[in-house]
Amino acid sequence: MAEGGWISTKVKQLKWRKLGRELLFWAGLLVALFSARWSLADHYQVPTGSMIPTVQVGDRVFVDKRAYDLRIPFTDVSLVSFDDPMNGDVVVLDSPEDDKLLLKRVAAIPGDRVQVTKGHLTINGEPIAIEETADGLVEYLGAEPHAVQLTREGGPDIGPLDIPADHYLVMGDNRGNSYDGRSFGLVRRMAIRGRVLGVYFRDGLSWTDL
Repeated sequence: MAEGGWISTKVKQLKWRKLGRELLFWAGLLVALFSARWSLADHYQVPTGSMIPTVQVGDRVFVDKRAYDLRIPFTDVSLVSFDDPMNGDVVVLDSPEDDKLLLKRVAAIPGDRVQVTKGHLTINGEPIAIEETADGLVEYLGAEPHAVQLTREGGPDIGPLDIPADHYLVMGDNRGNSYDGRSFGLVRRMAIRGRVLGVYFRDGLSWTDL
């Protein structure tokens, strides 16, 4: 082979190797990004009004997927558990009926005896207070009070119901207009993907703690 042809071949080989390395780099980066979104943190755009007035349709929320456990990317296998969902947590979870993600509030946890009457919760015999304020109704479930709506007489009633191990009752804050655990039943612990920390986009970048 002439020297010019040999040099041309080597140049092509070097270009292909460089291209291969770049493709491997970008492929690895994409896998790392998707893995992080699966196991560490993610964002979610709210498609329905079931959590009004706490979360509005179109809001973008930040989800901490390490809040409860660390999972192997792209699987439901938990490597380590950090904590369990608690009453009042706002969570993203897999729908028990289809492949959609849902945004709901944890209403009752394993060991609770729960009843819902016209949108009002009673847990272990204690009514959860709902106070009328100048800004609307505020419920005192969990560590922090949050706004609720009780349109349509608060939606369907359930209970009294004992929550078994590894199961949770989730509900929307828009009690009269939320398709939630009162209709599709209890959800398993593994269905809960992460805890929602706050709204980061509503008519522009901002931050509202949840």
